[in-house]
Amino acid sequence: MDIAINNPKETESLAKIIGLVAEPSDTIILSGDLGAGKTTMTKGIALGLGIDQMIKSPTYTIIREYQQGRMPLYHMDVYRIENGADDLGLDEYFEGDGLSVVEWGKLLGEFLPTDYLDITITKDPQVLEKRVLSFQAFGKRAENYLDRIKKKMEDVI
Repeated sequence: MDIAINNPKETESLAKIIGLVAEPSDTIILSGDLGAGKTTMTKGIALGLGIDQMIKSPTYTIIREYQQGRMPLYHMDVYRIENGADDLGLDEYFEGDGLSVVEWGKLLGEFLPTDYLDITITKDPQVLEKRVLSFQAFGKRAENYLDRIKKKMEDVI
């Protein structure tokens, strides 16, 4: 499923839906070039979870936990992890009681969870704020998550 987005506000609105329908142990892998909007997307997801505190990119801390919403948000950025992903205990997050959002998650290679929703953000080469969001589900849980997102989008439109 591909969705064209015209500006960061639309990204946030769609991301809010993603957060609204999230369930514990759902995992999102966010991919896209630097500046594509991965952290902006995570901010919207957090709003959908009822988290209104400042969401910052976890580039240097690797994992930031936000506990104040209806369930925890585990925001990860694995861009700087070259090896040692197995030492981070990521499975505990992926199988835990919250939503895991992993920026640059494909870099985890063999440590990627087996069930996740992949969202790739592609910048439009012509229009600065325009993006295309591509959704792909890997695994049954992710397929169910994507179905919930689609249904909620239909309800909102």
